[in-house]
Amino acid sequence: MAVAGLRHVGLKMLSIGLAVLLWVLVSGEQLVERALRVPLEFTNVPGQLELVGETPPNVDVRVRGSSGALGRIAPGELVAVLDLRDARPPQKLFHLTPMDVRTPFGVEVVQVSPSNISMRFEPSITKTVPIVPSVEGEPASGFVIGTVTADPATVELVGAGSVLESVTEAITEPVSVVGKSAPVTEVVAVGSPEPSVRLLVPQSTKVVVNVTAAPVEWTVQNVALQIRNADRSTQVSPRVVTVVVRGPQEARGARAEDFDASVDVDALHAGKFDVPVRVVPPPKVGVVRVEPSHVSVTIR
Repeated sequence: MAVAGLRHVGLKMLSIGLAVLLWVLVSGEQLVERALRVPLEFTNVPGQLELVGETPPNVDVRVRGSSGALGRIAPGELVAVLDLRDARPPQKLFHLTPMDVRTPFGVEVVQVSPSNISMRFEPSITKTVPIVPSVEGEPASGFVIGTVTADPATVELVGAGSVLESVTEAITEPVSVVGKSAPVTEVVAVGSPEPSVRLLVPQSTKVVVNVTAAPVEWTVQNVALQIRNADRSTQVSPRVVTVVVRGPQEARGARAEDFDASVDVDALHAGKFDVPVRVVPPPKVGVVRVEPSHVSVTIR
């Protein structure tokens, strides 16, 4: 028991000695004040409210302490924390006091500026928008970008109504097609184009970029003209047309017989007319132009 008592007495004396030493060290330093700019953080933000508009990222504080204590302040040790538990729409004025500034030992906050901060709030709403993939770069020579799809194709965003109103789509990380000659598939993160709007649930999407051979143009000559709805003697001049078409390389084997070229004379009476030519191409082929685009029709 006596040994234990002596140990306790020794610890008490050591504590007193350390306290005295600390007091001597601190008291020997000059008490000073210093102006600092510190970050402003928010706590207890209501879950169904959105902060709208700009808020100051920092506030100015005047601190007091020994020159040594102030000199030892590390980044992040001084932080102003604003409690938003009483927030309500549309606007709320919050008071910021020295008690709202987190400080290290030996440092006292004597003033905060601004001491009042007005903030606007709106109820949180959700909105479903399409995902528009971002594609960057150019494919290999002779190839082009075709359809671009995302799966899933939509995402739910959440934010203030006044901000969400102007948001019409979600974005993705870019998918590169540089030098590609075949379809590209990537799973990428989805995001909001508006910083104050967020995803209801973090989400990725599978993007498929179809890279296909560039279409080519060619000419098909001597496409015969058919006469539609003729109930009397009808003459057409010329009776063949030339069709300039566009399509994939493998469709270049299309022949003149594969095209349906015609003129419709159903609504025409006796006389001479300039009638447009209608051409229906085979699958995968598009019509660029028809030469001539109109032919002369004589009805007797």
